[in-house]
Amino acid sequence: MNLKTVTFPPQTAAQDAKSEEAELGALPEWNLDDLYPGPDSKEFTTDLETVEADAEAFAKRFQGQLEGLARDDGAKLAGAIAAFEALNDTMGRIGAYAMLRYTGNNADPERAKFFGDTQEALTRISTSLLFFSLELNRIDDAVLEAALSADALAHYAPWLMDLRKERPYQLDDKLEELFHEKSMTGGGAWIRLFDETMAALRFDVDGEQLTLEPTLNLMVSPDAETRKKGAKAVAATLKENARVFTLITNTLAKDKEISDRWRGFEDIADARHLSNRVEREVVDALVDAVTDAHPRLSHRYYALKAKWMGAETMPYWDRNAPLPDSDNTLIAWPKAQEIVLDAYGGFAPEMADIARRFFDDRWIDAPVREGKQTGAFAHPTVPSAHPYVLLNYQGKARDVMTLAHELGHGVHQVLAADQGLLMAQTPLTLAETASVFGEMLTFRSLLEDASDTTRRREMLASKVEDMLNTVVRQIAFYSFERKVHTERKNGELTAEKLGEIWMSVQGDSLGPAITFDEDYQSFWSYIPHFIHSPFYVYAYAFGDCLVNSLYAVYEDAEAGFAEKYFDMLKAGGSKHHSELLKPFGLNAADPTFWQKGLGMIERMIDELEALEDA
Repeated sequence: MNLKTVTFPPQTAAQDAKSEEAELGALPEWNLDDLYPGPDSKEFTTDLETVEADAEAFAKRFQGQLEGLARDDGAKLAGAIAAFEALNDTMGRIGAYAMLRYTGNNADPERAKFFGDTQEALTRISTSLLFFSLELNRIDDAVLEAALSADALAHYAPWLMDLRKERPYQLDDKLEELFHEKSMTGGGAWIRLFDETMAALRFDVDGEQLTLEPTLNLMVSPDAETRKKGAKAVAATLKENARVFTLITNTLAKDKEISDRWRGFEDIADARHLSNRVEREVVDALVDAVTDAHPRLSHRYYALKAKWMGAETMPYWDRNAPLPDSDNTLIAWPKAQEIVLDAYGGFAPEMADIARRFFDDRWIDAPVREGKQTGAFAHPTVPSAHPYVLLNYQGKARDVMTLAHELGHGVHQVLAADQGLLMAQTPLTLAETASVFGEMLTFRSLLEDASDTTRRREMLASKVEDMLNTVVRQIAFYSFERKVHTERKNGELTAEKLGEIWMSVQGDSLGPAITFDEDYQSFWSYIPHFIHSPFYVYAYAFGDCLVNSLYAVYEDAEAGFAEKYFDMLKAGGSKHHSELLKPFGLNAADPTFWQKGLGMIERMIDELEALEDA
């Protein structure tokens, strides 16, 4: 790839970070002006005032009238839904702007206040619209079916059918209103406390005070002592803050239990399955398949890696370490852009054209900054605008894969926008399909250019680790959450109990080649998905296994694959996963489906073992 080699002279962690930053080139920061010019802008204030007045007028006009509209004329009901969709588009734009500013710097009091005030205003406005979905679900089935003969209403049929799946779990209007309003001071407040606490934490590495992202980044350093220092620093600070993270976790788990109990969900994850439009049996089959595959996948791979590292076992901070003969060259931002766009373009020029807009139009925020939210995400905002991508780019090969992953989300979100706000939003399980497919395209493109055995082994090992992190680790996270939420029904969990559950699940999933000390017991507490979106994590494994099967179809050079793939992305949330996968001859409900996806990981480990023996 003709990249400049970076050396690692003895210096502090902070100096390392600064020198690496210089190697990366200018990193883009997103331009939120496409949403609003500023928090005090006339445009923002006008939209907020207008949507509040319009929501009140909407409620006065339509509350108590929906079944009458359906009986009278399906087109009139469609008009009400279109007006509801427009109101939510404006509200979504307002909320997205406040959220994106906030994630750019969680530690800024002004941004935190603006975000909180905006959320409060949107909650107040949306409360007046709460009746709409509740009342739609009270329309008699026969009446709605007859109304759907109108073409205008038939357009919204997928959304209406999805909405009716939630009907068994609806409460009466006043209770729904109470749940909605209390979310600001209930779950939402605890989530915000988590975010602001994480943003404020500092991790001591040789006297240098680092934020979480740079500290975690030390654990993929080519230097073993640096990896250990990073792990110990993370553990020390998380342990110091164990009380607050334990309280947040207990409170949110109880909050969820109350909601599930009132709504009548049988299983602790059923609410997530419903929002993902996936059957519990399908998820259970995925979990069972991954758990059964531990010896063939993670246990086998980490034993192989330990051997490469010169030992029978290795400490947890070496799990994602580069191999001893790895090319630890940092990848500058322009090169990362080139790598991903070339891979996307090799699949379909349209895919690269869409992704290029994220770079050209500053839809990406890439630098690591104090106060910035950790991790990475792609936010769709609203169909009348465009998505934005947040990264914490530090030049590692994994960061390039993260870029490919989030741009996959972004391309998906752009393509689905034509469905409109109500049907553009894709269930999490399918939302991960485009992102993981983007990663796979990028990996395969780079693998083809690998010119020697050492480089091929390095790339295959890195991909296997990414897939184990996406499949085995995320299902382990899901198992951890299930145990935590189940135990919480019997009373509060101590930090020690949470650590005990965490260590048990991690040991089972990673295998005997990974060793742990007591410091690792606190590592559960920095995982944001446990806080933001309970049981979200299995969607990663779902998407990865699905893409492995999908990619096998692509490699068979099936005619028209790209067109079918784009049709799947353009569908957004308007179709069930079974309908979307049918053109590819795939069925997630088939018990053997998950074995196909896991088989790809197993074959890569087979190849690594063959390279070892060569």
